[in-house]
Amino acid sequence: MKRLNAVPTERVHLWLMLALTFSTGVVDAVGYLGLDQVFTGNMTGNVVLLGMAFAGGTGLPVLRPVLALIFFMLGAALAGRMLRKGPQGWSSRTSVALIVVAAVITALAVFTLLADVQGNEVLGGITTSSLATAMGVQAATAKRLAVAEITTVVVTSTITGLASDSRLAGGNSRFWLRRALAIALIMLGAVAGAAALKVGLWLGLSISAAISIAVATAGYVRHHRERSADEVTAG
Repeated sequence: MKRLNAVPTERVHLWLMLALTFSTGVVDAVGYLGLDQVFTGNMTGNVVLLGMAFAGGTGLPVLRPVLALIFFMLGAALAGRMLRKGPQGWSSRTSVALIVVAAVITALAVFTLLADVQGNEVLGGITTSSLATAMGVQAATAKRLAVAEITTVVVTSTITGLASDSRLAGGNSRFWLRRALAIALIMLGAVAGAAALKVGLWLGLSISAAISIAVATAGYVRHHRERSADEVTAG
């Protein structure tokens, strides 16, 4: 425990955001493969799918991706409003936001275990829209924490940075390790999510929920200890 306490807070935040990146891979695999080809974390994917669907004759879904986009933005807007009133970095508001994410995904894990969301259009839409809302909250929270090169929901810019700042491109390869980890972790999360679907939607969501709970708890504990230490120093 003492060794963990000695780890710089910035490094802890990096680890936590990387864990959420893995969780996003799980959630997107569950949504795309198990819930009518909709991404609940990667909104770029939904925009591209909608573009192809609007062209006609593709058989791609429209309603759920549209709802996912709307509810993702709603979640991000709500989180942005709440977090903007708090200080930079981790705060009690950050903890609340991530607890909300964990609670929503946990509730959906139970919901998908008890209800046939894959066989019911309305229940499936509720599930994907709720997941997208949670991912919007998560993305806005990660943006507020501003861990360099880690968004938790997309890796296109991460891949671009990895290549354009590489020594091959004449750069200094700054942040190459965290960029590579983010790319690998979102892919591994997708592998885990796809594998979990062999058991059921609930399993993939349970994995994501467990990660979200762990991240929210670890972040809160670190923030609380730092605040307590600052109060002792000030006293």
